[in-house]
Amino acid sequence: MLAGGAYPAMLALGMLKSAPAHAFNLSGNGNGKHIIILGGGLAGMTCAYELNKLGYRCTILEARERAGGRCWSIRNGSINTETGQPATTARFDDGLYFNAGPSRIPHNHELTLRYCKELGVPLQVYNNVNEGAYYFAEGKGPLSNKKVRVREVHNDIRGYMSELLVKSIAHDNLDAALTKEDAEKILEYLMAEGGLDADKLYKASARRGYVESPGAGNKPGKIAGPHKLADLISSGLMDPDFYNVAEYTYELQMTMFQAIGGMDQIAKALQKQVAPMLKLGAEVTSITNLPDGVKIVYKDAFGKQEIQGDLCICTLPLPVLSNVENNFSGDVSRAIDYISYMQTGKIGLQFKRRFWEEDEHIYGGITHTNNDLTQIFYPSYDYLGKKGILIGYYNFNEKAQRTGDLSYTDREKLAMQKGRLIHPQYDMEFESSFSVSWHKTKYNLGGWAVYTSETRKNQYPILLKPDKQVYFAGEHLTYLNAWMAGAFESARSVVAAIHGRVTEQRVSYPAEATKG
Repeated sequence: MLAGGAYPAMLALGMLKSAPAHAFNLSGNGNGKHIIILGGGLAGMTCAYELNKLGYRCTILEARERAGGRCWSIRNGSINTETGQPATTARFDDGLYFNAGPSRIPHNHELTLRYCKELGVPLQVYNNVNEGAYYFAEGKGPLSNKKVRVREVHNDIRGYMSELLVKSIAHDNLDAALTKEDAEKILEYLMAEGGLDADKLYKASARRGYVESPGAGNKPGKIAGPHKLADLISSGLMDPDFYNVAEYTYELQMTMFQAIGGMDQIAKALQKQVAPMLKLGAEVTSITNLPDGVKIVYKDAFGKQEIQGDLCICTLPLPVLSNVENNFSGDVSRAIDYISYMQTGKIGLQFKRRFWEEDEHIYGGITHTNNDLTQIFYPSYDYLGKKGILIGYYNFNEKAQRTGDLSYTDREKLAMQKGRLIHPQYDMEFESSFSVSWHKTKYNLGGWAVYTSETRKNQYPILLKPDKQVYFAGEHLTYLNAWMAGAFESARSVVAAIHGRVTEQRVSYPAEATKG
């Protein structure tokens, strides 16, 4: 009966409780226990938000003059401070922004979507995959130093690979025990998948686009011939810079979302909920476990301050935490020091005209390169607007280190120098820039945690447990590194652990608490 129409009817009548994804219905009350939370990013604010519902008293200490941590949208007036650089202020037109940190929400990150709904943050589709964007490979091949549409590369390679497989099957070279009927089905699939002709050969089709678009009258459209497989290979377009990208990565598959007006709207919605508990401009300098509590020393505009609580949740990025005085155990201190963070950076470039849309029909998506830019992101909001900001590079590891070592002015020069190779309109349309190197940004010192098999096995489990009265939380303590979902999941896990400790319940996140 429940499988039929009765279940939704009973829900509507209030006869059954709904069971949404990640229900978090903990029982019991914290009875005013004081929890000190270090860091006012998504993890820290989510901890306070959930603990407050359960009757705890929370204090959040955030070193910056803004909350949100890496969930940060750069707008006119945004300020950043990096090591070895002067403070810099963004000069963008009002209403324009780019997301310096997270910019995408996967459709399979249910908890992130749930918080957006609970907090009233409206979402819109984020266009992560765009076959109309470009691949650009610097090198010496026939297709090097030319922008090539993603759809051309994808369809040509798919066609050639299908043709090779068809030939292999036709000559009984495929290492598989296939019946004649199975082989025929595979051949049919490959011909359709690769766009092969009746002779089982790959020839260019409309899949890869037109050099002259079809239209009215005597305009059937004109299709260019395919790129040669040898040219694609020798030009680097089958190198790691261009494969295993968004179409295949689980978290990057469509549909993806973004917060309308910038991803910082999520942080701002959380901040609104925890504002009375949040102290900005409070830089933690010392964490001390006491016999029956915890003591935190921090400095603010008035000097050195001290606060005591029953328990502490530390969400500080590990490279930052490693420089904070503490009395943690040796195992915890080693784990904090051993886990490394991604070097990564972005630059936002404001243009007076959205030439990527007007001239090249690119609406959202990403252009990939094998140079220090790595990626160019096109905005997925304000389509057909007057102006726009695109992300001129989003790079990682050694490329991000080289870029981060440059001055702000030289980062802009790099983005312009490499970017104009793809979009010559840069020179005529550019107005202003703002760059962030997360591994050089104060109070972050990295983009997100990066584990090796050794640190995941030996260091990660240590920080999942509390060190006496201090618990640790953040994306770095999940398998969702670099995602907002990691911050949310970790926060809930720690809240459940603390609530179980205080109320003497057995709590297993994401399941509900049971008395024990």
